[in-house]
Amino acid sequence: MNKRIPMCDLIAVDMDATLLKSDKTVDPSTISDIDKAVSKGVNLAYCTGRALIEMKNYFEELPQIRYAICYSGAIIYDCLEEKTIYKNEVDSQYFEPIIATAKKYDGMLTFLTEDESIVSEDDLEHMEDFHMGVYKPMYIKVTRRVKDMEAESTRHSSITKINIYFRSVEDREKGYSELKHLPLEFAYAEKTSLEMNAKGVTKGMAMLKLAELLGIPASKTMAIGDADNDIDMLKRAGFSVVMDNAKQSIKELADMVTKDNDHNGVGYAIRSMIG
Repeated sequence: MNKRIPMCDLIAVDMDATLLKSDKTVDPSTISDIDKAVSKGVNLAYCTGRALIEMKNYFEELPQIRYAICYSGAIIYDCLEEKTIYKNEVDSQYFEPIIATAKKYDGMLTFLTEDESIVSEDDLEHMEDFHMGVYKPMYIKVTRRVKDMEAESTRHSSITKINIYFRSVEDREKGYSELKHLPLEFAYAEKTSLEMNAKGVTKGMAMLKLAELLGIPASKTMAIGDADNDIDMLKRAGFSVVMDNAKQSIKELADMVTKDNDHNGVGYAIRSMIG
């Protein structure tokens, strides 16, 4: 854990269980360490599966983080100029099998667009059944609730990202086996979530795309994460940092294992880089 990190020009940091503590807040010490990195000219980017609308409070709290890679890489957003600088979405031709699988396993379907997070009003009332109870206050605040997700899908020619929250790990495995033939990018997240993006959309590819836009070589990038949906960016980064709260298989991908998310692991990694 005491390894010195080479100086990087772009840090892509996951949100949940990485930048955020278990209560979904950011430790003041982490903010102080981020300030130190920015003062050294380091670019920081959120790198998350969350939608833009789910990030607004953090944009206000952490204005020093200029970029946001959202929807697992489908959108890169410039928080300072308040504009999308890259986008790649799931085409409507894939909606039908995804919706059918969600129905078959009685899963909670979520559509994430550039402007909205859309859920079934019935599912919202029972988020604990999908192991998503901790997010319920946020969902109540930011989502648009509809009666029929299938009918809602007909209003869109493409959707930035689609999630199914299953009731069990076993159901997720079955659901994934029925959808994996589709030319999409899949990732496991949370306890029972299956995330779906357009082909070629990953956190890692978006991190490298942002680096390219900023004129930063891949070797000067750092990724900090904790979960399966961070694997791609951890593998593609010039230097990979994994949280101590991650499972062992993720830690094995790390150039460095930092402290856990409730003890300023992100800040510890930053200080290990800048001294």
